[in-house]
Amino acid sequence: MAYDLEEQEKLDALRAWWDRYGTLLVVLSFIIAAGIVGWRGWQWYQGHTASQAMGYYEALEGAAGQSGDDALARIKAASSTLREDFTKSGYTPRGVLIAAQALEERDDLDGAREQLEWLVGNSSDPSLVPLAKLRLAGVLLEQKQYDQALAQVSDAPPAFAGLYADRRGDILLAQGKIPEAKAAWEQALKEFGAAPITQIVQLKLDALGGA
Repeated sequence: MAYDLEEQEKLDALRAWWDRYGTLLVVLSFIIAAGIVGWRGWQWYQGHTASQAMGYYEALEGAAGQSGDDALARIKAASSTLREDFTKSGYTPRGVLIAAQALEERDDLDGAREQLEWLVGNSSDPSLVPLAKLRLAGVLLEQKQYDQALAQVSDAPPAFAGLYADRRGDILLAQGKIPEAKAAWEQALKEFGAAPITQIVQLKLDALGGA
């Protein structure tokens, strides 16, 4: 089929444009398509991962409410899977806290300590990490690891100032440091203000008498 001069010039210009930009256009189209597919795949993966983490969390939570060696084994197994395979999931730190509580209630202090130390070292949650440190200090207190226990509650976030001071008082009393324990509990009273927990702290102070 013959073309007139104007049509031939248009065809030549189109070929020249394609020779210059055609490969780039194909590559860009591929990247965009791959990006869409990748994003959808990532969304599916995130949803699938969250669903799996939730399953282990619920299994851990259920086992924590049961008794017996089988329940204890399931608690440890579920917590281990959450920590190893779902480190970034929001279910993991909460599951670890539940596991620590359940193990402490079963007098497995080493197990509870392991859970809490992992949480302190691996989570960045601004509310759960201070709580884990407070709980860890309690476990270390029971193990008579007083200096390590004090280290966990040495730097209190404002929201935990009263609780940390109260726990320091418990640890210092266990060390026989009566004046320091009294000072820590007095600080706790100031931090708690009119909260009901002040009655418990006041009872501790009253028990010291004139010491």
